[in-house]
Amino acid sequence: MTQGTEFSTKTAARNNNLQPSVFWRLAEDIPRPLYIALTITSIALPLLLWWLATTFGNIDPKFLPSPGKVLEAFGRLWSTRELLKDTVASLWRVGVGFLFASLLSIPVGVLMGSFPSIRALLEPLFGLMRYMPAPAFIPLLILYLGIGEEPKITLIFIGVFFFNSLMVMDTVKFVPKDLIEATYILGGNRWQTLTQVIFPHVLPGILDACRINLAAAWQLVIVSELIASTEGLGRRISVAGRFLRTDEIFVGLIVIGVIGLCFDLLFQYFLRVTCKWSSQKR
Repeated sequence: MTQGTEFSTKTAARNNNLQPSVFWRLAEDIPRPLYIALTITSIALPLLLWWLATTFGNIDPKFLPSPGKVLEAFGRLWSTRELLKDTVASLWRVGVGFLFASLLSIPVGVLMGSFPSIRALLEPLFGLMRYMPAPAFIPLLILYLGIGEEPKITLIFIGVFFFNSLMVMDTVKFVPKDLIEATYILGGNRWQTLTQVIFPHVLPGILDACRINLAAAWQLVIVSELIASTEGLGRRISVAGRFLRTDEIFVGLIVIGVIGLCFDLLFQYFLRVTCKWSSQKR
């Protein structure tokens, strides 16, 4: 008994030594304090390196302004309300274009994933459109729609709709067949299966697809604002680059990054609230 106990103790100690640290464990949650510390480090460390490079390095401010210079440029642009106008203009274009693309792409993607006939009808066309870069449509959109808000919003719609539809379709395709068959056995019809089984099951994947494609919407609005635009964060960056105002370029980039991060966190929060069962499963 004593030898067996000693052997078990040594084996347990050996296994504990072989286990990875909390930092390197696969597919396991980490302690909340460590999560917060790593999150703060991911923001603080680049800022610290940026400050060290501009303070102690021999770098021309025209190429890399210091954090203080960027903060001064932010205050200057905010006091004149130029930055506010540019931010609101870009938010409006992204919001409208992304909203219309999402409202149409989600049902289309669900139908493509649920019915092989619709998938066979639309997937080749959508696959073709997916490989066409959306900015290449800018000359045609200006020719057809002019230089107002319509071509900018349409560009965002084109760049989001096809990708989002195909991503939603792929999510629906992986719904377990057993789940659908069980619904039919319990007396559910086709409409009930689609709305009460398939859609709730894939809702977390749909939200993730929208969250990912929102980044594409921001990239497209910046591209569209580089041409024939009087306001917007993309135009602000373009004008600043033309006159070598690097600090204003950094202001525009940081504002876009902060807005994108806020929307990303909003999607994650909405996912936790509406799909608590999915969060617990994960």
